[in-house]
Amino acid sequence: MKNNNSFEAQLHKLQPILRNYALQLTQNTEDANDLVQETLLKAIIYSKKFQEGTNLKGWLFTIMRNSFINNYRRITKRNTFMDTQDEQFIIDHAKTFNAHNNGESKFIKQDLSNAIDSLPDDLRITFEMNTLGYKYHEIAEKIGIPIGTIKTRIFVARRRLRAQLAEYEKTYGLSAS
Repeated sequence: MKNNNSFEAQLHKLQPILRNYALQLTQNTEDANDLVQETLLKAIIYSKKFQEGTNLKGWLFTIMRNSFINNYRRITKRNTFMDTQDEQFIIDHAKTFNAHNNGESKFIKQDLSNAIDSLPDDLRITFEMNTLGYKYHEIAEKIGIPIGTIKTRIFVARRRLRAQLAEYEKTYGLSAS
C-alpha cells in the first residue's frame, strides 16, 4: 500500500465491525478480542499483499474467518486422542465445549457423547474424523471408500445429531454441523 497511515486508519475504523463478527464466531468476548487482535496483526504483516482499491473489509473478514477455523482445528486436535485398542477416534468433549456452569456442562457433554456414540459405526467414525479436521479425501483414503460416500455419511450423521440434540439447538443456538 502506498500510504501506511491511511491503511492503519482504515483498520482502526473497521475494528468495531471486526469485533462484532468475531463475537459471532467465538461467542466469547475474550476470544473475540484475541481474534480481532490476531486479524489486525496479520493484516499489518501482510499489508503489502492487499491491493489498494479492493474491499478491505472483505479481506479482513476472510483473514478472521480463516484464523478462527485454523484455531478451532488446532484446539480440536490438541484435545483429541486416538484409542489404539479399538482403533476408534474419541473426542474429548470436556475441553472443546463451553457451557454456562459445570453442572450444566456435564449433562450437555454426556448428552452429546451419547448422541455421537448412538450413531452407527460407519457414520460415527467418519463424523469424528471430520471433526478432527480430516478432509473428505483424507477420510476416503484412510477408510478406503469413495469420497461421495464419506460426504453422505457426514451429512447423515449431522442430520441425526441435530435431531437428537434439537433441545440444545433451541436453548443455546447450538448446531451439530
